[in-house]
Amino acid sequence: MSDALTVGGLVHTFDGRRALDECSFTVPAGSVTALVGRNGAGKTTLLRAAAGLLTPDRGRVTVFGAPPGAASLPRIGYVGQQAPLYRTLTVAQTLRLGARLNPRWDTPYAQRLADAAQLPPAAKVGTLAPGQRMRLALVLALGKRPGLLLLDEPLAHLDPVARTEAAGALMAEVAEHGTTVVLSSHVVADIEGVCDRVVVLAEGRVLLAAEVDDALAGHYVAVGGPGDLAPLDGAEIVETRPDGGGFTALVRIAEPVPAGRLSWHRPTLEEMLLGYLRGVSAR
Repeated sequence: MSDALTVGGLVHTFDGRRALDECSFTVPAGSVTALVGRNGAGKTTLLRAAAGLLTPDRGRVTVFGAPPGAASLPRIGYVGQQAPLYRTLTVAQTLRLGARLNPRWDTPYAQRLADAAQLPPAAKVGTLAPGQRMRLALVLALGKRPGLLLLDEPLAHLDPVARTEAAGALMAEVAEHGTTVVLSSHVVADIEGVCDRVVVLAEGRVLLAAEVDDALAGHYVAVGGPGDLAPLDGAEIVETRPDGGGFTALVRIAEPVPAGRLSWHRPTLEEMLLGYLRGVSAR
């Protein structure tokens, strides 16, 4: 499988602080990748660089083998956190503008998505609720039939029903057209059951980049009492937390270490991701 997105050694600085710090990972074509991190981890900066909206200080980004730019723009769909749209246009006018600006625009498909989201055609964008504006932004991104869809916290403003509907539309797009999706979030529930790959970002650095199943298979949760940490010496401990006089640790290890009173279990996706995010915060 070829790569839709390649990020190599990406560095970018804002006001003396590194928003991206030697970021490197690949996104295979046709995959759905979750970009997970706390607020300020660098997710937005990374997605803007991938969309060609930001030129990093150092490093390389390629989209389907070429740097992001005018030539690759028709193949990239991007939805930012604020869903920037022309507030004075109506929903119908916004869709017509999408058709004029995008050579791959699929009018019947975009209209079906707008109807499913119950977006009133005559309503001005500025009068829509935040969740409706985000749904309209998703319609615009999907209507251009992109090869790579970059979504920055796209579900944050949606109610539970709308979140389910939007996720279903994304999955249908992937299944029908093989669209590659990179979806940023700091909410594990938004990505569980949707994404097949995960990239964990913290303080501008990539901590983990792998298929979800492979990542889960490469970690264990160890639970022990006082004095049981010694058998874990030399293992890659992602996070350790006090737990009722003992501890719970997320360990990056292929097989558990049989020792003493330690008990082991495979982590859930939420346990693994929160372990990485908490582990960085505790350092």
